[in-house]
Amino acid sequence: MPQPNDLSRSLSALDQDSTLIAVVEMSQSSWLVGAIIPGVERRPAKKLEASELSLLALLHRWRDEAAKAGRTISRITVAFEAGRDGFWLARWLRARGIEAHVIHATSIAVSREHRRAKTDRLDAALLLRAFLGWLRGERGYCTMVAVPSREEEDAKRPSRERQALVSERTRIGNRIKSTLARLGIRGFKPGLRKAAERLVQVRTPEGTPLPPNTLAELHRDLARLHLINDQIGEIEAARVERLRQQPNEARHPMILLLARVVGIGVETADMLVQEVLSRNLRDRRAVARYGGLTGSPEESGARRREKGLARAGNARVRRGMLQLAWRFLMFQQDSALAQWYRARTADARGATRKTMIVALARKLLIALWHLVTTGEVPHGVVLRPAAAV
Repeated sequence: MPQPNDLSRSLSALDQDSTLIAVVEMSQSSWLVGAIIPGVERRPAKKLEASELSLLALLHRWRDEAAKAGRTISRITVAFEAGRDGFWLARWLRARGIEAHVIHATSIAVSREHRRAKTDRLDAALLLRAFLGWLRGERGYCTMVAVPSREEEDAKRPSRERQALVSERTRIGNRIKSTLARLGIRGFKPGLRKAAERLVQVRTPEGTPLPPNTLAELHRDLARLHLINDQIGEIEAARVERLRQQPNEARHPMILLLARVVGIGVETADMLVQEVLSRNLRDRRAVARYGGLTGSPEESGARRREKGLARAGNARVRRGMLQLAWRFLMFQQDSALAQWYRARTADARGATRKTMIVALARKLLIALWHLVTTGEVPHGVVLRPAAAV
């Protein structure tokens, strides 16, 4: 029985005599387009400049070739791998009546030879075979990626930009501390407001001030650090203002509901909603897998072992949920999930706690998914009053 939101196979019947099937092997400078044209025995592969207009003209030309061969084309399907170019091409083609799909790049099986031949033409042929199997409704050929709207993609930008800025802030702070450590200076805190003023007063163990070039470098690093902190503050203030002015727009109700859970802030709630909880996932297993919190067992004969996390899902969700799981144990100690974790880590072994925190993160992600989709509050979880969010 077909499952809802199943992107592992096509649920539409394929009439190959009236369907033009094409794939695009994309690169920064050029695109290689391969196709199966009804009524035409050859399988053309045409290299184009990286231009959507050239691609559309080529598809229309192949449609005319099929018409000359006595085939009426009622469906044009195009597929390409998810990558650097994102989803704009799929949206552009769909707006012009072309059925466009984006293939999950890791879902296509490739040869495991040590030195396998790899060219754009071979890759395009492999894509074409996988896409044809998917169109026939057969599983195991490839999996498609859900194409988001431009608004859905744009809604993810504040959280992702903030994450990049936080990483940059950490990198600059570590570089400042490393520079000072080479001079024997420890304990300096670059995150303080008056760090630049205190830097002038810092002395080495010999009692001498910082060398002039090193001092100038550190002042520039602190200026960059100050700019990053200001930008992070702007992103956070803009998000709170959007939620305050438009509480019922788009995904804002889900964010506000999630932020009511004690231990979850607006930033974490926004990241989870935009990255995973608002997606139309079919069941709890799909939620856990998309979060990258499922295992990767290895079984061969009598050999049985677990290789750890599969890490096949969204890395942002996985990192965020592991951090949230530890925080959840602090703020929701009386919840059923926290009690479940403590009962299984009573031996206080570090390896046990590390393994079980992943299981807790998986259970917590599924519980939060149920909360925002059905309104079911996890047992024992404390919520803030709605006005306090």
